[in-house]
Amino acid sequence: MITARGLVQTFHTGQGKKKKEVHAVEGVDLDVAEGEVVGFLGPNGAGKTTTLRMLTTLLRPTAGTATVAGYDVVTQSQQVRNSIGYVSQAGGVFSSARAGEEVMDHGMLYGLSRQHVEARGRELFSQFQLDGLWERMPKNMSGGQKRRLDICMGLIHDPTLVFLDEPTTGLDPQARANLWEHIAKLRTDRGATVFLTTHYLDEADALSDRIVIIDQGRIVASDTSDNLKSQVAGDLVILEVRPDQVATAADRLGSISDSVSVEGQHVRGRVARAGRAVPGLLRELEGAGVQLESIEIMRPTLDDVFLTLTGRSLRDAEAEADQAATDADESTTALEGADR
Repeated sequence: MITARGLVQTFHTGQGKKKKEVHAVEGVDLDVAEGEVVGFLGPNGAGKTTTLRMLTTLLRPTAGTATVAGYDVVTQSQQVRNSIGYVSQAGGVFSSARAGEEVMDHGMLYGLSRQHVEARGRELFSQFQLDGLWERMPKNMSGGQKRRLDICMGLIHDPTLVFLDEPTTGLDPQARANLWEHIAKLRTDRGATVFLTTHYLDEADALSDRIVIIDQGRIVASDTSDNLKSQVAGDLVILEVRPDQVATAADRLGSISDSVSVEGQHVRGRVARAGRAVPGLLRELEGAGVQLESIEIMRPTLDDVFLTLTGRSLRDAEAEADQAATDADESTTALEGADR
């Protein structure tokens, strides 16, 4: 459904001596199979949105090739746009229009008849729990309702491939969980292929068949969530002990872990198959007279995967979002506006 080879996107920012080249995407190779749900994960400035914009024909690649739904994104851009649904992070609804009319107008842009898009739109409103909101203006809807309306617009022409760019950003936990259910049904009920970009680790974990991680414009991992987590060296064991027993606890934990760290009264270490190893550790600690305040065993997370692959936390990388990434985003927005 998606094949990309050597995708590159380079922007030029500034003028004169301040002019510089920003490499937003550097040689991305990507494959997405029909019916697959792929989570595209990475920090701000990593190249997620730029890659998405190239795949959806909103931005012409500097180099490389890509086919989407069987069509080349450069030479057959119109066919690509007719074949996909795209829900942007910013949303596409006009706040002061009636929701039903907005969806119908969007559908008729694809050459569909008014009668067809109205029937299709009302069906989608029912499926996405927007019953009774056909005449309501989006500005009077909740955040979750507006995001579901955005997805209805992206599905009005019945695409087989749906791009969702940060679909739950800004929603409260209940609205996020509700939208997760609808996203999952895109594949189970509609047979759609879904390409999902997200900042949320739990979202990618819950919804995706496969996770692709991008960092600094390059793909650094592509596999199932479980397989990626298995690359992390063990479960995280956290012991909380009295201050005078920290050294002893660290020594005992070090007998089953190669990476022990201490922070205050907490002793941490990665332990392979912690479920089997911890009972013996508890006996060792008891024999040494160490009294535990608490013990936690945490399975590896996608953030741990990112840390293993790049040497930094994904959450820390999110916070870094440097000026180069900001410049790239601004350049992309300008180019996108020119494209339209």
